Amino acid sequence: MTISNNLFVKLKETLDKDDYTDINNLKNICFDYDKTYLKLEIDYKLNRDEKNSDNLNHINEFMLYEDNKLIGYIGIGSFGGDALEVNGMVHPDYRRKGIFTRLFSLVKDEFYKRKSNEMLLLSDNNSTGGIAFIKSLNCEYHHSEYDMNLDMNVIHEIKFDDLVFRKVVCDDINKIAKADFEFLNESDIEELLLSPTYIIKKDDALIGKTRLEINDNIGGIYGLEVLPEYRGKGYGRELLLLSIKELKEKNVEIITLQVETSNKNALNLYKTCGFKENYTMDYYRITK
Repeated sequence: MTISNNLFVKLKETLDKDDYTDINNLKNICFDYDKTYLKLEIDYKLNRDEKNSDNLNHINEFMLYEDNKLIGYIGIGSFGGDALEVNGMVHPDYRRKGIFTRLFSLVKDEFYKRKSNEMLLLSDNNSTGGIAFIKSLNCEYHHSEYDMNLDMNVIHEIKFDDLVFRKVVCDDINKIAKADFEFLNESDIEELLLSPTYIIKKDDALIGKTRLEINDNIGGIYGLEVLPEYRGKGYGRELLLLSIKELKEKNVEIITLQVETSNKNALNLYKTCGFKENYTMDYYRITK
């Protein structure tokens, strides 16, 4: 397809509902064509941005339009830790015309303006084009994650009856901030009350936390973590099962989570609780 001269790039700090609709429509077109997955996290971004009135002060959304049609998109996300995550797509009819390269050059410029020293580029392991583009940049392979879906027919039994599982409230913030959580940075702490974060406690002791998201009847379990001193005692399993129970009570149709392929202990836990591998997402690293 010949590209017209009516091209323009839209750069934004946050997504609005119109952006979300355009990106989601393009995502569905790409999936129908490629049968590979994208980790754009636009539901999470939209929900976060609607709740948080503060300006994010960074360009995170890179959109290229022909007239009023979105033909290319790359998004920057930060979901814990210091690394930025980057994922994107180009409409099947507009590929091999330098669109992704053009958008990525803007993403890379933004990366060098920020304090983060690491950027992770994501691609479905089965995406030939995505992996080829990343490798053309001479990126370093970092890790892979399984996306897993729960068999909703599996029956789970909660074993502990002395645990409290509830949403985070204001009084929890200082305790969470002081705790030794590996996957929790300063910006995450600031947004705890804005996101659906849950904690698990025994008496007055904080044991673990997780974030539960629901979008289009799909429940997601993210950042599930038990503090080091409570690991190996069955609390991780209970936190997972209580999370599943909470999502099922909200009548979700699918429950999903992600786990590093090398994390054998977590992978085994998830499988014994009824999760099955859906697809594999590869991560490649660029550093300054």
